[in-house]
Amino acid sequence: MTSKTPLIEGELSHEIIGAAMKVHSVLGPGLLEKVYENALVVELRLRGLAVDQQRRFSVLYESVPVGEYVPDILVEGRIIVDTKTVNVIGDAEKATMIHYVTHSRCPLGLIINFSKPSLEWVRILRPDSRTSQQLLRKRGNPRQSV
Repeated sequence: MTSKTPLIEGELSHEIIGAAMKVHSVLGPGLLEKVYENALVVELRLRGLAVDQQRRFSVLYESVPVGEYVPDILVEGRIIVDTKTVNVIGDAEKATMIHYVTHSRCPLGLIINFSKPSLEWVRILRPDSRTSQQLLRKRGNPRQSV
């Protein structure tokens, strides 16, 4: 008998992916990213979730603000969602999300790609999270996206 390690923010991320699937099912592929972002915000709010769209986060250096970044969606203050319409969710998108979750201190980021006939998504754990490090070590790759 094997025990499964629970996903970080599994229940909430499942709800977000379900909402994205509904948006994708209704709108289909081929629209602009902003359309999917706006529709996903509507769907998440219809599901009773707290959503911040285009919330600004400061980037600090030695406790001094040196810039900011603006992820697409923050859900329940815990998961950052970045909507995409790309051929492939590549290293650049993953690196951006790693920065988002690191600087926001959110435990999880979701990159959701609406451009294909089937919805695609990638889960990105905050690299400095003790839990994420434990999970990644169990999988044998300390830099693996989950």
